Amino acid sequence: MGAMGNIGLQLVTILLQLFVYILMLRFLLQLSRADFYNPVTQSVVKATNPLVAPLQGILRPLGRFDIATLAAAFIVVSLVLVAIGALFGGMLPIGFIALTALGTMLDSIINIYFFALIAMIILSWVAPQANHPGAILVHQLVDPIMKPVRKVIPSIGMLDLSPIFVFIALNLIGSLISQTLPTIGMLRSVFG
Repeated sequence: MGAMGNIGLQLVTILLQLFVYILMLRFLLQLSRADFYNPVTQSVVKATNPLVAPLQGILRPLGRFDIATLAAAFIVVSLVLVAIGALFGGMLPIGFIALTALGTMLDSIINIYFFALIAMIILSWVAPQANHPGAILVHQLVDPIMKPVRKVIPSIGMLDLSPIFVFIALNLIGSLISQTLPTIGMLRSVFG
């Protein structure tokens, strides 16, 4: 494949990776019961509706678990893997595609939480009482994973140590996924 082909492949994978992150963000927003009328949430829903809405007619949510959004992300990652396999002259095994797609989705969730925690920490220093829709959404997204940790590890004065333990847990889960599914390491080089 020539230089232009590599650039094209990288551009397509970056755009699809961004779309997978947006799909997984939509899944997490519903899972955490974030404000549906928040402008940021509305943007995420509008961006993903062309793929998710048709699937919602077939795959109904199970409580807070939006199965249609998970299926959409699975389809996007699988199609990327099939395309990459075809570009390099072969068909990847279906089991490999399925496991890699699931691992990529889990990796995306971990990354979303990681960056949301960083945003939450920065907001707590810079604008602790921020009323911006993005700030509110970050707190709504992170609160469900922070509450159980805060119950076990209370604040020390004004210092909240719970994000440190959540970061450690996310890192351990990410490492476990990478070791269990070695293809994730390969995909990180493709998906960024």
